[in-house]
Amino acid sequence: MLEDSPMTKIDTVLAKLGTALEKGDIDAAVNLFQGDCYWRDLVAFTWNIKTMEGHDQIRDMLTNQLAKIKPAQFRQDQKEVASGDDGMTDGWFEFETEVGRGYGHIRLKNGLIWTLLTTMTELKGHEEPKGSMRPMGVMHGHDPNRKTWRERREQEAAELGHKTQPYVVIIGGGQGGIALAARLRQLDVPTIIVEKNERPGDSWRKRYKSLCLHDPVWYDHLPYIPFPENWPVFAPKDKIGDWLEMYTKVMELNYWSSTTCKSASYDEKAREWTVVVERDGKEIVLKPKQLVLATGMSGKANIPKFEGQDVFKGEQQHSSQHPGPDAYRGKKVVVIGSNNSAHDICAALWEGGADVTMVQRSSTHIVRSDTLMDIGLGDLYSERAVASGMTTRKADLIFASLPYRILHEFQIPLYEKMRERDAKFYADLEKAGFMLDWGADGSGLFMKYLRRGSGYYIDVGACDLVIDGSIKLKSGSDVSHLTENAVVLKDGTELPADLVVYATGYGSMNGWAADLISKEVADKVGKCWGLGSATPKDPGPWEGEQRNMWKPTQQEALWFHGGNLHQSRHYSQYLSLQLKARKEGIPTPVHGLQERHHLS
Repeated sequence: MLEDSPMTKIDTVLAKLGTALEKGDIDAAVNLFQGDCYWRDLVAFTWNIKTMEGHDQIRDMLTNQLAKIKPAQFRQDQKEVASGDDGMTDGWFEFETEVGRGYGHIRLKNGLIWTLLTTMTELKGHEEPKGSMRPMGVMHGHDPNRKTWRERREQEAAELGHKTQPYVVIIGGGQGGIALAARLRQLDVPTIIVEKNERPGDSWRKRYKSLCLHDPVWYDHLPYIPFPENWPVFAPKDKIGDWLEMYTKVMELNYWSSTTCKSASYDEKAREWTVVVERDGKEIVLKPKQLVLATGMSGKANIPKFEGQDVFKGEQQHSSQHPGPDAYRGKKVVVIGSNNSAHDICAALWEGGADVTMVQRSSTHIVRSDTLMDIGLGDLYSERAVASGMTTRKADLIFASLPYRILHEFQIPLYEKMRERDAKFYADLEKAGFMLDWGADGSGLFMKYLRRGSGYYIDVGACDLVIDGSIKLKSGSDVSHLTENAVVLKDGTELPADLVVYATGYGSMNGWAADLISKEVADKVGKCWGLGSATPKDPGPWEGEQRNMWKPTQQEALWFHGGNLHQSRHYSQYLSLQLKARKEGIPTPVHGLQERHHLS
């Protein structure tokens, strides 16, 4: 092997890092990092989701954690080929801690560590029963008291929440709650999902009928069961609903549908929750040790208040309540908003024969779907990526290995390329009066999503209708008030309306904590989502990770789980391991617990 080959460089640095950490030589470990360096840890070292930036933060973390974590056996993953060019080398490695096994990614710049990703993959003694450890399923032999799988499953479902208590209750049975419950099932953590809808998947089925995934299939797999190879690139909402329902059944999840959570309170002394739910017309009291709000990042409808809403004689709906266009042929519809839902709803209403106007109150980032799939996602999540040997796990880890502090630097060139490719499209949009932006620093859609979860549209055709005037556009003026039959803007424009749709997004997830637990707990936890980037709708100070998501919060035993299908899949692994460790009494010394800076 060549002395300066990428694999040799990675081997050399990993050996030094492993030796320094095993000896407890923090200075030697820190000196292996260059000045502007980043260590992103997903549970393995911090029992948190935390990025350490620079020598001081890394030294602080190691000072607090190293003796407790006891990392060892750093070794390069020989199945993955290290690579390098332009002074940069990157590779993959495995390691262990006292209680777990981990996997990581490393980037070297001029021989020193620039970025380090460490992730926990499993807890020793509590591995998932898969591969050679998979369960037998049936017990061979003779036993007059033998129960079939179905009988055992029915007994578990009948007793959990009644005779026996779940360790975890998940409020919300959409993709997030389902993915997490599947992980917990494999880790033997008794869990109940509480969902108000009648069937798994209804959170998709009950949305407007033109809704489909704007993310491609390769990005959207759930844990354990990937979509089939002939699954459509962009799945319609009802197909996703059916998949979630099937998944819930075959993964043997304890899913309490048609169940409403009425209240939750935490007993600090007993260290358990009292969760009151209503099911089949009866109140049931659950006593879990851990409570997860998986109510969706896009779950708490944000409905603006305008003067005259009480006198308007037509219909008013939030986009989450909009049924679709069927009842509005020949009607005048005003849609307030200009992001994904607004465009989808406007396009479907136009197709359904409505006279529709979009009110754009602030600028929106637009990226064409085909262009995004090719330039933005193609290297990691595409048929091209699969053909080159990319797996979902590896793609997730590559994406996770880029610290949020510098992620925009990788995104900006991609969006510059997109802007160049679709220059005529953008010129036509602006000519139609549409207000465009590319994010606060030109970094585009993913950074907008991570920072604020709004402000963009992945164009699947509605923009052409804006350009040619089929969808009427009124941009640059906010709503003043409503009359009996119109929306009046601040510039005096009057828009006659039979229906007003508020495609105005969603509030912070801690709003659910205020509703279900108390305002005090919601305020104690603070705002969910965002990075603290000091860009619009993402106030500072810098957090470096998504606020309160998938990690410990200021309220003991309260967790938030949500995001898109990719995040539900990827981060459910780390949340499930944190919950399993607590169930088994494994020490979980948390480094850098999230501080609260904003209430919502």
